[in-house]
Amino acid sequence: MPDIAAITRDGKKLTFPCSGAASVLDAAEEAGYYLPSVCRHGRCGTCHAHVLSGAYELAPHEAKLPPGPGGVLLCRCRPLEDLVVELPCRDAQVGRRQLPRRHAMLGAVTTAPEGWTSLTLHLCPEGEFGAEADFAAGQYIELRLPGTEIWRPLPMANAPNLDGVLEFLLPPGADTAWAAAFGAIRRGTKLQLRGPLGSFTLDEKSSRPRCLVGGGAGLAPVLAMLAHLATSRDRIRVHCVLQAAPADRPFLEPRLAALRAALPQLTAALVTANEGMALCAELARLPAADFYAAGPAPLLGAVKAALQALGNPPGRLHLAPTLSTEPAAASVMAHA
Repeated sequence: MPDIAAITRDGKKLTFPCSGAASVLDAAEEAGYYLPSVCRHGRCGTCHAHVLSGAYELAPHEAKLPPGPGGVLLCRCRPLEDLVVELPCRDAQVGRRQLPRRHAMLGAVTTAPEGWTSLTLHLCPEGEFGAEADFAAGQYIELRLPGTEIWRPLPMANAPNLDGVLEFLLPPGADTAWAAAFGAIRRGTKLQLRGPLGSFTLDEKSSRPRCLVGGGAGLAPVLAMLAHLATSRDRIRVHCVLQAAPADRPFLEPRLAALRAALPQLTAALVTANEGMALCAELARLPAADFYAAGPAPLLGAVKAALQALGNPPGRLHLAPTLSTEPAAASVMAHA
């Protein structure tokens, strides 16, 4: 049985065995270490790392490997002997609490004319958790499609609440298969979920202004952050930039109007994917802000480049890549 020595960015060492055909990511979780990850199927690249020594094999993957020798995705990396692995995260970013597993009843599934699907779950009261929707705005859960072993990461689009309500937004296009799959499930069906997961959350100790950027599936965590700021009556200046097609405006503008009513200090702008100059101009409105960006890789790359040009300190930029579900569409639709 190979042994894994995983070294964090700040020099802490995590050691654990890896049995059978388990990936390094799965073996870490079996030992009680929850490393940063999202899709767990080699698609998002979140669990990237570098193997410093030892032989391994990689399962098929879609995300690019990190540059340099030994670049791997931990969810697709199976050790053939003892490994030493360099992690891209600090020790404080490694979870050590078992992922909560809960159940929720499927509520409404509605699709707007613009193609966006809104999905609502109601958490079941269970043991220590009660019925409270306890998470940090910006986090996500993994939802299991009934009758399958398919787990779908979904960021919450609402604020934490005592009513046990979880709201999600599935964007048009790539998420059509998922929307159809959940739309085919009867209302009231009990679903399995695990989480919350993710470290894309607001630094509420910071007194700096905040600039939130979202596009595609990344609109959900940004809207959740704004909803949380509204319910907590936060008064720090916040600017929101949403990347969306012109056809999406009728869906998004009423939501922004409601948030503006609750957050008088909120300003917002809608830009399209080809408006690079407009995006840069919006980011320049709060040059001393903390920046939070969630969305597809091209959007995150554009935000990062723009902030580098503006001289923004790297530590003030928080990124959350989102996933395309197209490669899994056939398997999802088979269960719809």
